[in-house]
Formats: sequence, structure tokens, C-alpha cells
Amino acid sequence: MFTVTQLAKQFAISRTTILYYEKEKLLAPAYRSENGYRWYGEKEILRIKAIISYQSYGLSIASIRTLLAQNDKSQSQILKDHFNELEQEIQNLKAQQKAIVLLLQTPNLIEEKMVNKERWVEIMVAAGFSEDDMIRWHQKFEQLEPQEHQKFLESLAISQQEITKIRAL
Repeated sequence: MFTVTQLAKQFAISRTTILYYEKEKLLAPAYRSENGYRWYGEKEILRIKAIISYQSYGLSIASIRTLLAQNDKSQSQILKDHFNELEQEIQNLKAQQKAIVLLLQTPNLIEEKMVNKERWVEIMVAAGFSEDDMIRWHQKFEQLEPQEHQKFLESLAISQQEITKIRAL
């Protein structure tokens, strides 16, 4: 069992954060001792791991609360909705970038800052993906969202010939 301070140290967060999670009904101690100390067990440790993970995805406290209270199907829908919100935000940011480039009249600025094929492969390798993992990733993307896969590959400034090869994997 862990106290608030011990739990905070274990997850490299502040005591205040844990108390905030409790205030927001995301986390509750397993029990309180007579002196008012909060004690957290294995169940609460798993819950705080989930909370921290969801926060790293950029989810709001309200969404996290719902995710923790719902079944897997609801969780899936909330995560899909958040993914779609992120995708829309990315598209809006790209449109803003293009508008700024037009105003600055420096078209090469986008090419300098965008993620290209080489950079994307670096990111995937850094995340631990092997060549086979990347192929499976593309295959699944193609299977689930062929049009979005095409758009994604185009966004990496890959030639149409190479896109065709990738999509045929």
C-alpha cells in the first residue's frame, strides 16, 4: 500500500495532482486510516497508470472520467472521437501553415518543416518498429482506411509510383 506521497514519487507527479484526481472523481484511495492518511493499493496503481496514459494522449479530464467508467466499446468510441478531433486539428494547422507560407511567399518553408518519408521511418524505428512491423502497419492502415492511407502517404511527399508499391504490400 502507498500513501499519496509515495504514489506521487512512484509516478513522478505531484501530491497535488493525485489529490486533484481524487477531487475530479478519477481516483479514490483504497481506504483512509484513522489519522486521515490515504492508502492506495494495486487497483489504484493500475487506475493511475491509465489516467496518466490517457492524459498523454491529450484527453480531457471529462473524457478520462468517462473512459474509466465505461466498457471497452465506449472506450473505443471515445478514443476514435479524440483521434478524429486530432486529425481535424492537424488539418487545420496544415491549412494555417499553407496560408502563412503564401503570405510570406516562401513555399520551401513547408518542405523544410513537414514530416517526409525519411523522417517518418526514423520515427517508426525510434518507436521500436522493425521493417516487418512497418509493413504490417501499412497493411492494416490500407485495410481499414484505404483513402486515408493514400492521403497519408501523399502527405509524406512520396511519389505516386512508390505509393502504389506501398499500398500493394
